Amino acid sequence: MFRNERELLIMDKVCGIVNEVLLRLSEMVKPGVSTLFLDKKAYEFCREYNAEPAFLGYSNYPATLCISINDEVVHGIPREDKVLKEGDIVSLDFGALKDGFYGDAAITLGVGKINYASQRLIETTKDCLKEAIKHCRVGNKLGMISSTIQKIAEKEGYSVIRDYVGHGIGTKLHEPPPVPNYGNEEEGPFLEEGMVLAIEPMVCEGGYEVEVDEDGWTVRTKDGKNSAHFECCVAITKEGPKILGSNII
Repeated sequence: MFRNERELLIMDKVCGIVNEVLLRLSEMVKPGVSTLFLDKKAYEFCREYNAEPAFLGYSNYPATLCISINDEVVHGIPREDKVLKEGDIVSLDFGALKDGFYGDAAITLGVGKINYASQRLIETTKDCLKEAIKHCRVGNKLGMISSTIQKIAEKEGYSVIRDYVGHGIGTKLHEPPPVPNYGNEEEGPFLEEGMVLAIEPMVCEGGYEVEVDEDGWTVRTKDGKNSAHFECCVAITKEGPKILGSNII
């Protein structure tokens, strides 16, 4: 799963679309807004760029966005009756397909005014991703990414999700290798030029145990504590890590 310069240029454009859609949606995250409204906007924006929504229909997923609120970790299904409230934290996860390649990213935002604990969780999760990206260098073990995320999160008193991981990405939404958010820095394959990784720390205020709702998709923490999620696609190049698309972290 190695990408040449031409393919990386295509992926950079696709990831740019993904990031632009997320930035536009972030301006709409306000109390009283339904998650279904955001989902419809995401579809409209995606089609404006002549791209296809990557999640819609993927393994029968019924929406364009994954919108996860508070204790929901990932894969929250948008609904008309699922409305954002003041003080919530919400994760927007979006992917697109164009010219045969995928892009995938996620951000977590506060809804209106949020408390210090929620803001700290969001900033720590973002820091996990920023620091992990620094290790995306030729010759490093993939475990350096995973262990960095775990160390930063646990140092701040949080846990990292273990049942769901990041992944390679390219002509498929999910490609090898898996990118866990925990582990030993000496584990995993060596990073090589041309690899593209979707790195996505999922960090929880409480324990890392999760459960899946009856809808078969929505993943939430077992203890009901909040969770935050950030994701971006990073190419391994001889010059170092390259974040694909505009930097949204």
